[in-house]
Amino acid sequence: MEGNWTLLTEFVLRGITDRPDLQVPLFLVFFLIYVITMVGNLGLIFLIWKDPHLHTPMYLFLGNLAFADAWSSSCVTPKMLMKFLNKNDMISLGECFFQFYFFCSSAIAECFLLVAMAYDRYVAICDPLLYLVVMSNRLCVQFISVSYLIGLPHALLHVGLLFRLTFCNSNIIDHFYCEIFPLYTISCTDPSINELVIFIFVIFIQASTFMSIIVSYIRVLFAILKTKSKKGRSKAFSTCSAHLVSVSLFYGTLFIIYVLSGSDTENYQGKMYSLFYTVIIPLLNPFIYSLRNKEVLCALRKLTKR
Repeated sequence: MEGNWTLLTEFVLRGITDRPDLQVPLFLVFFLIYVITMVGNLGLIFLIWKDPHLHTPMYLFLGNLAFADAWSSSCVTPKMLMKFLNKNDMISLGECFFQFYFFCSSAIAECFLLVAMAYDRYVAICDPLLYLVVMSNRLCVQFISVSYLIGLPHALLHVGLLFRLTFCNSNIIDHFYCEIFPLYTISCTDPSINELVIFIFVIFIQASTFMSIIVSYIRVLFAILKTKSKKGRSKAFSTCSAHLVSVSLFYGTLFIIYVLSGSDTENYQGKMYSLFYTVIIPLLNPFIYSLRNKEVLCALRKLTKR
């Protein structure tokens, strides 16, 4: 048995589908998605950096959210494209753990960045006169730093617990990236401790961050309803709607994958949920925040004219 454990230093990623006739079309589709994702997110970061009018707390958080989206997409999509193109479905134990670590840390950082954006909207609408005082550069940097400082060690905890597992039955991961639950299913060691820890932390982080966002927007809603000006109400709803759409997509998918689905993520439905979370949301976010944002569109027009 010990000899078998030492042999499993590589895994096989089964990917989205085994059908040979779909490999090239899927490669083209996901390559196009990845290019648009990177252009959209990195372009948004460049636009925020380039235009002085966008050097505000809201766009500072938005730029970091775009960075987290580009980061999470780059953790998953390139390996998936390699499998489509040349059947390179092997991934080493270390590469597998690193892939999960960087993806998990970016996802956790995104949770707290969304909280910071909700708080920013709360201050901007409920206390507009104190906005520049409350949302100081120091507070913004603290929000962003805490987001990453929580995400990195949190992911390290789960990766550290993965090292207590041994893999001897099978090295086939029925997924398109090293998702943690499919790793549990092929482990020879009882993963109950790992599952309990991830369940507790996911519930705590999702519940605390989601409730913080909900509380912020309940107070924002009451403030908007008190506004007598229709133009003021419309502007307030417009600034909040993009963030609420992004939060709904992000937390809805997270809740389905890590709370409702649990370890039952090796089926096709589980892959589709993960695909939406890892590939589609990073694609949509820059467009959700940009298409109805007059300041971003104005900055883009200025840049193109130059």
